[in-house]
Amino acid sequence: MTSSFRHLSRLSLAAGFAFGIATAAFAVGGSNDDTNPPPKTETTKTCTGGKVWDKAKKECVNPKKSSFNDDDLYKFAREFAYAGQYENAITVLNLARNQNDPRILNYLGYANRKAGRMELGMSYYRKALQADENYILARSYMGMALVEQGDIQGARVQLVEIRDRGGEGTWAYRALLQSLNGYKTY
Repeated sequence: MTSSFRHLSRLSLAAGFAFGIATAAFAVGGSNDDTNPPPKTETTKTCTGGKVWDKAKKECVNPKKSSFNDDDLYKFAREFAYAGQYENAITVLNLARNQNDPRILNYLGYANRKAGRMELGMSYYRKALQADENYILARSYMGMALVEQGDIQGARVQLVEIRDRGGEGTWAYRALLQSLNGYKTY
């Protein structure tokens, strides 16, 4: 084998490896990390009383199953949950057509846990992971709940699971790691 052929083979191998890593990082979130907290919208900036912002009507409306799809309801609920409006988040999540969607289950877990219903929250995290064992955000929130309960080893297991599923560079991983290091997180 000539040295130039070996050099080209190494370059091809390196390029393939780099492409594989970039593809895996993008699949888990990469620079477009969907585990990051949601940005505030008119739903929490303007609306009150559990209403959500209807872009088409340009006004706050009561959320209804018939008015919004599950993706919209999920986004509203996430925003409510991060704004500390846990009961509003639960109300909106209960409108979702697909109650087995891991995203819906995860945020039912999050909102219930933050509202003080830890065991109910944990049951939703488990259901979310039964629906999608690779859902790293559910693993992160479950890990944070485990830290709150004093189960540091259980939380570390979730951190390793996130890492092993390609999520080491994500917000979900960093937030759980901070929680394990004693920082108050989500």
